[in-house]
Amino acid sequence: PKKVKRVRGKGRSLRARKTETVREMASGGFRLDLLLEEARLARSTYYYQLKQLYQPDKDKELKDEIQVIFTENKGNYGYRRVTLELRNRGFVVNHKKVQRLMKVLGLTARIRRKRKYSSYKGEIGKKAENLIQRQFEAAKPMEKCYTDVTEFAIPNSTQKLYLSPVLDGFNSEIIAYNLSCSPNLEQVKAMLEQAFTEKYYENTILHSDQGWQYQHDSYRRLLKSKGIQPSMSRKGNSPDNGMMESFFGILKSEMFYGYEKHFRSLEDLEQAIVDYIDYYNNKRIKIKLKHTKVSSEGISDGRKYSLLFHYVKVEMSC
Repeated sequence: PKKVKRVRGKGRSLRARKTETVREMASGGFRLDLLLEEARLARSTYYYQLKQLYQPDKDKELKDEIQVIFTENKGNYGYRRVTLELRNRGFVVNHKKVQRLMKVLGLTARIRRKRKYSSYKGEIGKKAENLIQRQFEAAKPMEKCYTDVTEFAIPNSTQKLYLSPVLDGFNSEIIAYNLSCSPNLEQVKAMLEQAFTEKYYENTILHSDQGWQYQHDSYRRLLKSKGIQPSMSRKGNSPDNGMMESFFGILKSEMFYGYEKHFRSLEDLEQAIVDYIDYYNNKRIKIKLKHTKVSSEGISDGRKYSLLFHYVKVEMSC
């Protein structure tokens, strides 16, 4: 007899697909015992699966909702976030079951890549101590903030785009960001002015790597004028700025890697980044925030704290 080929039946297990194939070939005159041997199916398993084929799928509603959530989030949610979103939508389900059903449905989250861009150019100014020491999470808003610069390059442009954001360690929110064709000091200064609008801050730390922008005297003066304490990672030690690195990894894996050729211009890419940050701030589930989407109603530290981010577009001299 011919070898049994795998039939791709959406939402069915491998055994169920094999059973369906064996049934079809057996009805065509092939010997059942030889088909089961080739398919490596026990006779009892075959008849059990055959019975299941004629019964309604008890997980159909759950599978449909998993597919909807996965599609809505452009294939970026793994089983953990899908589970959390299902619970937000009223489903009572275990994460292991979601993982199993996603495997049956063939749904796999996108894999992150490591970024390569570095703004380090040696010791060109004064470096700050590492005040964070990988204790990233904060007890209140604006207590621990993080910044860095990352680079985007697309085939349809000879120039590159640079993103410089500020992330609040309290809720992983992007509170300000700036896009420019050049990773210059003006980009960082404009971003800081939008992120830190108060005249003075107490007990606020802004952590970065040892990029040349952050060693610059004007950067340090600006932070000092607002009472902000600068903090820096150790040289060549990106995990010291883990929260910022994590955001860049999420952003690029979910909206950039694999889509580079889809952007017709830097303007297209710029708009995609703007849209993604809006999604990240307002829709994407933050697992560490009690399995819910970020909500300003859930924050109360005795003062008003807006989750609306600031966005400044630098005139791109491209």
